[in-house]
Amino acid sequence: MPSTKDIGDRGEDLAAEFLKNEGYRVLERNYRFERNEVDLVCLDPDKGGELVFVEVKTRSGSGFGPPEASVTDEKKRSLIEVSRAYLHERQLEGAPSRFDVVGIVLAEAEPEIEHHENAFWR
Repeated sequence: MPSTKDIGDRGEDLAAEFLKNEGYRVLERNYRFERNEVDLVCLDPDKGGELVFVEVKTRSGSGFGPPEASVTDEKKRSLIEVSRAYLHERQLEGAPSRFDVVGIVLAEAEPEIEHHENAFWR
């Protein structure tokens, strides 16, 4: 039986591949600032080069509701903090950016992937 980490890693791989197929460019994976982390940092060329901070939530089934529902207010605050650090570190303050959530359910057949653009605001 796969561990929670294995499930999470598989979900991040699937999300990165999905976003690449949608035209996004993955700039970073698992970017960390202090104790906070964002799963993916991408560039959305269709939105004028907007930076996209992506939280990936993966579940092995749908018994506990959709994966994206588990992005708590605390997690949102954490993502905002790590995004500010990323923008500051790369001297990109003021660059257009947004927060997306990719929810993945690892079904028996094909994984179910839901991409939620602009999932929340700063």
